[in-house]
Amino acid sequence: MVLILNGLWMLGRIADREILVINALVGSLFLRIAYEHAFGAEANLQSVREATLSLLFAFTYLWVAYNRLTRSDGRGQGWFSLIVAITALLFSIQLLVYASGDSWALWTGLSWMAWAILWGMFFLLQALRWRLTRPTAWMAIAQGVVTGLLPGCLLVLQRA
Repeated sequence: MVLILNGLWMLGRIADREILVINALVGSLFLRIAYEHAFGAEANLQSVREATLSLLFAFTYLWVAYNRLTRSDGRGQGWFSLIVAITALLFSIQLLVYASGDSWALWTGLSWMAWAILWGMFFLLQALRWRLTRPTAWMAIAQGVVTGLLPGCLLVLQRA
């Protein structure tokens, strides 16, 4: 949902003060999830790995909220987005190379590839000041639907 709302905000459909709320809440939630994965009773190497990936989202959403709160221009977040895009791309490649017929691993790898592209667009938009606001907004909305809303609905509606 947060990607869809951020896209709508970038298109001018949601005010800065309103978008701050969802980004702060979702960023904090990802931060909490990362903490549990890294330091919970069941923590292991795999859960710490999951924590680091959750932190990519946590810091992104918290940074958006911070930028809206302080009225910052987002250049720092843009450079952060470049590092995250490279990380997401590498993780995506690893998942896709080892997917070998596993449809969940394939979907996850393609999702990380899509997110890498989106973070790359944020780098171009925020750090390099390319005029990509509308394409980036629509990409965020599309990815929010395809990688978040639809799979989430399918999981929730799935019969046990």
